[in-house]
Amino acid sequence: MDAPYRRIVADIRDRIEAGVLRPGDRVPSARAITREWGVAIATATKAHAALRDEGLTVARPGVGTVVAGPVPPRDTDLSRDRIVAAAIALADRDGMAELSMRRIAAELDVATMSLYRHVPGRDELIVAMIDGALGELRVPARYTGDWRADLSSCARAVWQIFQRHPWLALSMSLTRPQPAPNALRLGEWIMGTLPPTGLAVTDRFLVQVLLFSFVRGVASALEPEAQAMRDTGMTDDEWMAQQGATFERFAERHPAPHYRQLFAGDADFDFDLDVLFEFGLARFLDGLGVWISSRT
Repeated sequence: MDAPYRRIVADIRDRIEAGVLRPGDRVPSARAITREWGVAIATATKAHAALRDEGLTVARPGVGTVVAGPVPPRDTDLSRDRIVAAAIALADRDGMAELSMRRIAAELDVATMSLYRHVPGRDELIVAMIDGALGELRVPARYTGDWRADLSSCARAVWQIFQRHPWLALSMSLTRPQPAPNALRLGEWIMGTLPPTGLAVTDRFLVQVLLFSFVRGVASALEPEAQAMRDTGMTDDEWMAQQGATFERFAERHPAPHYRQLFAGDADFDFDLDVLFEFGLARFLDGLGVWISSRT
């Protein structure tokens, strides 16, 4: 059932579309709404805010709330898929901090409230975004039978999805997993690599959770780094190069022989998230292999 304020908004919009209320006409005040619809003043205030968000009304000093002008046309092509696709594109470009129903509506050039006919709220939208992003995974038709090779393929595919959508890792909960069908499909894919090991299903589940946790953990740095790039206009390499003198002064005040050896001019060392991912994945699989051998 629609919230009371939404029914009020729909009724007033219908009056505007029918020409009962014309541009410049006053719409019912908050107190008039409480009397006509039998709702609390807070609900009436919320209805007024929603009408303004839709662009249907404006507040004019000394007059009150009036009809703003022509009603934004109803978008008959609007769908849940279009909304989710626009939300994913917005989050990819500007980050989750900028995601809002109003921003999505602006991207689609529709009224904000029209989104709620297809997506109940932000939480439901995020679950749909997670499902949509994970839906880009291409699961092979069959496994090779080499659990290490198959598990590596799974991990790298997930890493690529996280890189494509930097907001995704931090949006997915490990302890309170969202009910996204494609997240379930991912878990099945990972666990499906492990039957050749002879592990029990409980152990296969734990391996799946740990592998996902590792990839998600490394990927959790992607969204903050993307935001830093938007804020500074510099990549992480460019930023580090600019901070060279600052770090040298810091190192002089805080002696750290291991770091000094690491960053010495003759050290053959390169570090980024891809390096960290590949190193961590290899060590994870090494340790898993030893453990599987001891179990079987």
